[in-house]
Amino acid sequence: MPSARPVFPGCFLFMSRRCTQRQFLLRPDDETNNAFTYCLAEAAQRTEVHVILSQMESNHHHTMAYDPHGRQVEFREHFHKMLAKSQNALRGRWENLWSSEEPCTVEVMSADDLLDKLVYIATNPVKDGLVEKVHHWPGPNFVRALLSGRPMKATRPRHFFRTDGPMPAEVELVLKLPDHFEGKDAFLAELRQRITAVEDACARERQQAGRHVVGRRRILRQSWRDCPASRAPRRNLRPRIAARDPALRVATILRNKAWEAAYADARHQMLAGILVEFPFGTYALRRFVNVRVKPPPEPK
Repeated sequence: MPSARPVFPGCFLFMSRRCTQRQFLLRPDDETNNAFTYCLAEAAQRTEVHVILSQMESNHHHTMAYDPHGRQVEFREHFHKMLAKSQNALRGRWENLWSSEEPCTVEVMSADDLLDKLVYIATNPVKDGLVEKVHHWPGPNFVRALLSGRPMKATRPRHFFRTDGPMPAEVELVLKLPDHFEGKDAFLAELRQRITAVEDACARERQQAGRHVVGRRRILRQSWRDCPASRAPRRNLRPRIAARDPALRVATILRNKAWEAAYADARHQMLAGILVEFPFGTYALRRFVNVRVKPPPEPK
């Protein structure tokens, strides 16, 4: 049984999830692009999670978000549920859309780590050999929306949501850094430069190896029933934090271990019938069992 994880407010989170059997169930097309943007925006508005950047590839997605209120679990739950139902309706499927493995959720600790993850998300289709430039990818252009500051709009997918239902007819998604983030302009300028550098490096590697990208046309012609011919990596490490600074990484690991010990002790006491307060950051038992949780620690 996996150990419980703390859910703290005010965290930057890198999230990924893959389609079942690595199938191209999210292959870009007008309906899928709109549905992905719609479900992402609606889930963000519902849970007050701030989406910074996302990338929808044919069989997985990467999303970076800022969670000011500790509601990232609700955000992931609602977004993945609604998108899966919508895509199954579009594709005429009934089985699970997402892989049964646990979604990847990584707490990003510093501005440098945030920049690394944003570059990774933005350039994923380029590094995978699918397109030459980030903006060539035929999925939703979230990178352009972040760098330009222009909102993205999506309409309620007609293939799944009913017109007289509670879901909004149109949603707007503004991709941006949180308001308290310092040096936004310089940070986004560095992000733009790093993206260009990755595009140039990948172009040199392809030229030296004599390889070509798949290209937009072939991607759009792929069947959503297909999957990559490459072998998927298995049994790799699944990190929970991203921190290049060794001291910060160790401090965060120790913080999480202390929380896990406090949580386990509180749970044992609860099962013994003792009224106990769980450590701040307890999520599932607070939401579903209504246990008492300690207040947040005083800022140092």
